[in-house]
Amino acid sequence: MSRIAYFGGTFDPVHSGHIGVAKALVPAFELDRLYFLPAFHAPHKPDRRPTSGYHRYAMLAIATADEPQLLVSTLELDKREKRYTIETLAELEQLHPGDTLFFVMGADSWMDIRTWKNWEEVLLAVNHIVVSRPGFALTSDHVTERVRERIIDLRTSGNILTQSIADDNHHIYITDAVRHDVSASELREDLSDGELERQDDIPAEVAKYIEKYELYT
Repeated sequence: MSRIAYFGGTFDPVHSGHIGVAKALVPAFELDRLYFLPAFHAPHKPDRRPTSGYHRYAMLAIATADEPQLLVSTLELDKREKRYTIETLAELEQLHPGDTLFFVMGADSWMDIRTWKNWEEVLLAVNHIVVSRPGFALTSDHVTERVRERIIDLRTSGNILTQSIADDNHHIYITDAVRHDVSASELREDLSDGELERQDDIPAEVAKYIEKYELYT
């Protein structure tokens, strides 16, 4: 049995915050593999069409090239249509029978979870890891009691995983172990203006790729 995590998002572009989260979660949850799972087009974000999936996949592949436990899944990109997370999770469970699955989401996704299709079913289907941002007021008032009962807040235990995750009940783990806060939307604005405020916000090879293909200009 393996412990496998899928980190969902648009990754437009992938940045050092994403990579930092993934690298921190692998040892913290004793993961065998963590897959970045770029969405073709997130259904709960209808107002903006993301950069081509080919480019987003390429940037993720470049960013994870030297990290053997970090991989990129094309599951949603291959469908070439809007996919709901509940559908993706069902397919992942078929792909990984007997394995312990985790779905990773950011603080914004957690707070907007009620906009997702069958959101309660999503949260109860597999283990979830919610990564809070520094200074972010992450709460659980917006979810049902059934969901709140599954929450294990690692922020109160110094992000030390003290409870077994090898049981029949899926949990929702909240962590703020990662401290590097980067906004993809702000990065896109900086890139469109022709300069980055902090050069280390995007992996160097990814930055070269963005420049070569004139993305976000």
